[in-house]
Amino acid sequence: MQTNLNRRELLAATGTALAAGFSTTTYASTSPARKRSTAEPFGYCFNTSTIRGQKLGIVEQIDLTAKAGYDSIEPWMRDIDVYVQQGGSLSDLRKRIKDSGLTVESAIGFAQWILDDDQKRQKGLEQAKRDMDTLRQIDGVRIAAPPTGATKQSDLNLFEAAKRYRALLELGDQMEVVPQVEVWGFSKSLSRLGESMFVAIESGHPKACLLPDVYHIFKGGSDFAGLGLLSGSAVQVFHVNDYPANPPRETMNDSHRVYPGDGVAPLSEIFRSMHQAGFRGVLSLELFNKEYWQQDPLVVAQTGLRKTKEAVLRAKLDQQTKAD
Repeated sequence: MQTNLNRRELLAATGTALAAGFSTTTYASTSPARKRSTAEPFGYCFNTSTIRGQKLGIVEQIDLTAKAGYDSIEPWMRDIDVYVQQGGSLSDLRKRIKDSGLTVESAIGFAQWILDDDQKRQKGLEQAKRDMDTLRQIDGVRIAAPPTGATKQSDLNLFEAAKRYRALLELGDQMEVVPQVEVWGFSKSLSRLGESMFVAIESGHPKACLLPDVYHIFKGGSDFAGLGLLSGSAVQVFHVNDYPANPPRETMNDSHRVYPGDGVAPLSEIFRSMHQAGFRGVLSLELFNKEYWQQDPLVVAQTGLRKTKEAVLRAKLDQQTKAD
């Protein structure tokens, strides 16, 4: 990727900023979260893409997420928009989420905030503002900020991308929602962990943060060891999943994602690295497996939660075994 800075400059800038660390300032959830055990290192969230094929509405998604036992839900903005277009009330939705004991720790939107084209980027910011306004009305506190619209662009200037992310963050300050730079492994822009880290760091904003994803880090070709360079506050939500040994990375796609522990991802290493770095945030299960879409959605959600917790437990057990 052509970034308009050489490798030495990139490493120097990244290393300096990492040494300085990220701010711990975040917007707090206003919904009453399910109480997390003191022995539990992470919260557990359900990204509704995992049951997208069952075509449930947002109300059904909320009820299912709560029944499955998750702490929080990560909805897609398009599902909330459909609910509103059909006459649904955001205040009613907020109450349902609150009464279910859930929080909205993050949401998935696709505003084109990163584009080189000034007019299109302005429209993207307008879309981001609408999304953030909707999200805030249901007590959502974060939103994904993937490189939508630039996925085929191989010459993105990372310094310019950082300025654009700062503009998005400043909009988030107004709307009280934090946009998270999302790593997209299939993209030609921000496909690598280091590129996404650079954009967040060089934005110079105290609320800059990443939205990593196990599958996307692998798909983009980054080494998971890079996660050890992050401070705990640099990541507040982490998309969890697993991937099989085949097909090869180059031809693998979203639909190949599997439940945590059912693939070959080094999940114990990932969870230990993040925990040691200070991460105490939310693991959000995000899958696009078409086989799961053919199954009972509640069973899928419950299975995903159980397998995620088992993967975390294995990481803790592995760590204890090495300590012994």
